[in-house]
Amino acid sequence: MKPRIYPLLVLSMLYLSACTDKCEETRTYRRYTSVSLTAYQVRQGIQAEAARPLVKPGKIYTKDGFLFINELKEGVHVIDNRNPSAPKTVAFLRVPGNGDIAVRNNVLYADSYMDLVAFDISNPSDMKFLKRVSGVFPSGIFEGGYWSYNAQNGMINDQDMEYVTETTSTNCEETPALNRGWGGWFGFASMANADVRSAPTNGVAGSMARFALYDNYLYTINNAEMQLFNIQNPADPKIGNKIQMGWGIETIFPYKDKLFIGSQSGMHIYDNANPEKPVRLSVFQHARVCDPVVVHGNTAYVTLRSGSTCQGFTNQLDIVDISNLTNPRLLKSYPMRNPHGLGIDFPNLFICEGAYGLKSFNASDALGIDKGLLQHVEGINAYDVIPVGGSDATNKTLLMIGKDGFYQYDYRNPGKLRLLSKIPVSRPSYY
Repeated sequence: MKPRIYPLLVLSMLYLSACTDKCEETRTYRRYTSVSLTAYQVRQGIQAEAARPLVKPGKIYTKDGFLFINELKEGVHVIDNRNPSAPKTVAFLRVPGNGDIAVRNNVLYADSYMDLVAFDISNPSDMKFLKRVSGVFPSGIFEGGYWSYNAQNGMINDQDMEYVTETTSTNCEETPALNRGWGGWFGFASMANADVRSAPTNGVAGSMARFALYDNYLYTINNAEMQLFNIQNPADPKIGNKIQMGWGIETIFPYKDKLFIGSQSGMHIYDNANPEKPVRLSVFQHARVCDPVVVHGNTAYVTLRSGSTCQGFTNQLDIVDISNLTNPRLLKSYPMRNPHGLGIDFPNLFICEGAYGLKSFNASDALGIDKGLLQHVEGINAYDVIPVGGSDATNKTLLMIGKDGFYQYDYRNPGKLRLLSKIPVSRPSYY
């Protein structure tokens, strides 16, 4: 089967000649190649290993001073972060097909392609496999490539992605593609919570998460469904209800007894008063783009970005009044460059701008957030953040993951973020 190739970014260099009138164009592509795995291969590949460097980091999660960083489709890095100025890598949990994690008590939950797996991490240096709930996730997306599981033959059809740069001859009279921007060429990039109840047994995730914890349930989402798991006994997760949600579901953020779901077409609000059966209250619709969401009080903060599977062209921050949960109302939109994940420790609002860095805002005035820009950290690639500290004014640490590594900042002065530490990737990937 021929690989699929999607253009990601075009950097055109035109060489003009009065004699030949020939040009050259250099393009960088995402190329997807079909691969097949067996369920047996995936399940036999799960094990705890020695710590290894970050290569292609994904989502982040924190609990009790320990940090968990997803290595895309490979597993989970476990890091002792009790001293944010000097984090120590502890171990690597190899979990093929992993993209999301959550932690309740000393149990870590992770997706492994079609399975949910649970581990005892009470001793991070010696993690133990506890249980597998088999075949609960039929399909998913990694880096814009779809995978699916066939329960009949036990095969997983996945796609490996690589970047390819080519220089080709072109007709100089054709319009150069320099102005297409990220939205036009980023048409097939990756799709992308915290339990704000401050429950002492749960960890905290970033805004890009597809896993969330509330009460005795683990909530997981794929592109179209929410799958619940009963974790009353954390070491023994049991499959629960499945809720159909419509296509384009991306992120989940629990706040009090509500679930805020980010999708390609809008923000869904679910009443979770009965944690076993969440009920949709409303949908705040927007243009077709990707949108992680965080919440504080009666306000939701939603970033919309182009350059993704959403195929949209909008890059902005939406401030949404959710005082009436059945009728959310847009208060104001602010233009952004290419916003990704975000975090709120009110009044501090942090927004990841992808290749354009990290921004720190004072969000006290919802109608004047643009005037509340406190700092713009450039020269880094920012994907998602978790503000850690809350009301503790003596310990405010911003955890930030990006394509070039994991950063930690002291944000006691949100206008002068102070870098505490960085764990770089060993082989930065262009994506």
